[in-house]
Amino acid sequence: QTPVISEEASLRLGTEIAERIGVGEEEIAVRTVGPTWGADITQQAIISLGVFLFLVAVFLSIYLDWRSAIAALVALLHDVIITVGVYAIFGLKVTPATIIGVLTILAYSLYDTVVVFDKVRENTKGILQQSRYTYNEAVNLAVNQTFIRSINTSVTTLLPITAILVVGAGVFNAGTLIELAVALGVGVLVGTYSSIFIAPCVLAQLKDRQPAIIALNRRVKARRADKEKGQTKN
Repeated sequence: QTPVISEEASLRLGTEIAERIGVGEEEIAVRTVGPTWGADITQQAIISLGVFLFLVAVFLSIYLDWRSAIAALVALLHDVIITVGVYAIFGLKVTPATIIGVLTILAYSLYDTVVVFDKVRENTKGILQQSRYTYNEAVNLAVNQTFIRSINTSVTTLLPITAILVVGAGVFNAGTLIELAVALGVGVLVGTYSSIFIAPCVLAQLKDRQPAIIALNRRVKARRADKEKGQTKN
């Protein structure tokens, strides 16, 4: 890597390198990284992210419902903003390896969110036919039931990522490994947080606006109020 040099100096440098290591000039490749290259990387990253989010929305709308899709997308956008924010704060380079890392952690976060939502669906099956607990309470139970699993998965995932970061930075000084590991590490932590604390909350708030869920909440409150009155009279 060199500072910014002219095209003539770049060609001369390629010739000198070829002579020094004893290869043909055609085997020496020169790549210039500038604003145009950075803009191209940004454009490709935005396209990749858009396609990914669109496919996620379609899949979750079919597998669960559109409210779950919106909640998952909110969590994923949260993950992207935090990860990009970390890169901006610390001035880290954004490379193709970074984009690969971000898309990978989005897939990881989505997997964790789907596990929680699947448990929510299991807990809320037939919930409208009872009056013992509300939808929010069922969601909270699902989060508690999957909490330890999410933490254990995140810890076991962070161990090899930490190894990549230590080996890449401390042993080989490999920039690509560092860029990939940082994106993965930050993304796993943020993705675990969003799948537990953000996605279920957004889903519960969206569900609370449904007339059927509103009626359920009223029935639960009325039953509990009647139960408290009965205990007070006794």
